Amino acid sequence: MDAFFVSVEERDNPSLVGLPVAVGHDGERGVVSTANYVARRYGVHSAQSIRMAHRLCPNLVVVEPHFEKYKAVSMQIRDIFSDYTDLIEPLSLDEAYLDVTDNKPGIELAVDIARDIKRRIKEQTRLTASAGVSYCKFLAKVASDYRKPDGLCTVHPDRALDFIAGLKIEQFWGVGKKTAARMHALGIHTGADLRQKPLSLLTAHFGKMGGVFYNFARGIDERPVVTQWVRKSAGCELTYAHDLTTQTQVIIELNHIVGELLRRLERSGFEGTTLTLKVKYHDFVQITRSLTQSQVLRTKEQILPMAKQLLREVDFTGRPIRLLGLTVSHPPRDEFAQPQPTEPTLFDETLDK
Repeated sequence: MDAFFVSVEERDNPSLVGLPVAVGHDGERGVVSTANYVARRYGVHSAQSIRMAHRLCPNLVVVEPHFEKYKAVSMQIRDIFSDYTDLIEPLSLDEAYLDVTDNKPGIELAVDIARDIKRRIKEQTRLTASAGVSYCKFLAKVASDYRKPDGLCTVHPDRALDFIAGLKIEQFWGVGKKTAARMHALGIHTGADLRQKPLSLLTAHFGKMGGVFYNFARGIDERPVVTQWVRKSAGCELTYAHDLTTQTQVIIELNHIVGELLRRLERSGFEGTTLTLKVKYHDFVQITRSLTQSQVLRTKEQILPMAKQLLREVDFTGRPIRLLGLTVSHPPRDEFAQPQPTEPTLFDETLDK
C-alpha cells in the first residue's frame, strides 16, 4: 500500500489532501510512523523523530495514529487477496507476498492479477496500492517499490539480470545503512558491482548473508511464500517521555515491563528460556544483555530476578535511559511443535512496536 496510514487518514479527512502529513505522536519523543509523498519531498520519512520532521518541514501536519482503523482496512485488503490465492505471506499491515502461480480465477498472467487487485483495492477502500510482479520474492519486492505511488512493475526473467545490474545496492533486500556503508567500502554501489565480487569475499564480510547477496545479484531467490510461521520470541519495550535518571526509577519501570511481558506471554502462548534486556540511552546508543535458564520462563518470580541481574550488568551512571525492553526467546526444542498463523499475532507485534 502507498503511504498506508497517511492515505487512510487523508481518505477519511479530505482537508489533509495536498498538505505535508505524517502519522505519529506529536510529542517530545514522537516518531514518524508514515509520511505522505508531499512530506517526503522535504526529507520526512518513517522512524524519524517528530522533532526532526518539524525542522525539515515547518508546516507539517501530524496526525495521531488510529491503529484499529488501519488494521480493519488491512484485513479488508487481505480478503481481496484471498479471492486470488491462499498463498499469502504478510510482511506488515500494508505489505504481503502472494504466490499466484496457481490462482483461483485461473488468470494466465500474474500482471493481470496484480492489475485486478489494484483496481479492487481502489474501488473498495479508495486507496492506491503498488505491485511488483516477478518470478521470485526478491525481484517482486524491489519491483513493488519501483514506481510508487500507484505503480505496477513487472520484471520478466529474460530481463532480470539487466534490471538487477542497474539497482542501487541500497535497494537490495537485507541492505540497510550499515551494510550499505560496508558495501561501498568494498566498491559495491550497484547490482552490477555486486555481481563482480566472488562468493568468498562476500561471505568473509557478510557471513551467511554474503551468500544471499551473491545469489540475489544473479537473480536467484528460492524462498517460498510462507503462509505460516513459528513464533521465536515475545517481548515489549517502552520509550519514556522523560529519561530515567535514577536506579529507583529504572527498577520501578522494570517491574511494570515484567508485568506487561507476562501478559503478552500468556496471550501468545509462547514459551522460551532466554530473557533479553534492551536499554537505549538518551544519546540513542543501545545495548542488550541476555541470560538463559534451563526452565521455561513463565512467572514473575522467575523473570523479575533475572531482569534485575541483567540490569546489574548495565552501567547507566550519568547516562539517562530513554527506553527499556524485555524479550523472552529460544523456545524449548519440540519436534512436534506446530506453526502458528501469522494473523493476528504478527500484526499485533507490529502495532505494539
